[in-house]
Amino acid sequence: MALENCFRILCVCTGNICRSPAAERLLAARLGPDVEVTSAGTYALVGQPISPPMDQLVRDAGAEPDGFTARRLTERLVQPADLVLALTRAHRGDVAELWPKAVRRTFTLKEFARLLGEVDPAALPDGSPGERLRAAVPMLAAHRRQVTDLSLDDVVDPYRQGAELYGQAFADIEQAVTAIVSVIRPR
Repeated sequence: MALENCFRILCVCTGNICRSPAAERLLAARLGPDVEVTSAGTYALVGQPISPPMDQLVRDAGAEPDGFTARRLTERLVQPADLVLALTRAHRGDVAELWPKAVRRTFTLKEFARLLGEVDPAALPDGSPGERLRAAVPMLAAHRRQVTDLSLDDVVDPYRQGAELYGQAFADIEQAVTAIVSVIRPR
């Protein structure tokens, strides 16, 4: 598929070594070749690989963590993204502050999965995952609403925490990715 026809997703967290690369690698592995998925961090540990505990969780889930290097979030990364998936509401706000025009295509990962789960899959066009995502983004932006339970939107930061917190963060990411893929790439 020609690069200009790809649907581009940018995943955003803080250090770009735990949550956003996990979301990036899972989405890339499960959505197919017409979706390009990258990630960046608001305070990235530039040049670092995925943290070892998250690397193993990504690998165990059947995605490829090798070859990843963290990078800092910039306007240049946000501008061409068709969808920005932030790992917390604060990251979503950082993206909107950096590039205000991205606000209608920026969601938290869990928010996007939740809103997509409320859409009748038949309302999306038959076609590739990229085509279905392209139709879904404006539809979901029009139905966005505030939530009072903050846990509905944020994925906890496991950096330098124990295996249990890495597992919790990864489970939230994998659950959201699975929900997105089940609508975008129905069997």
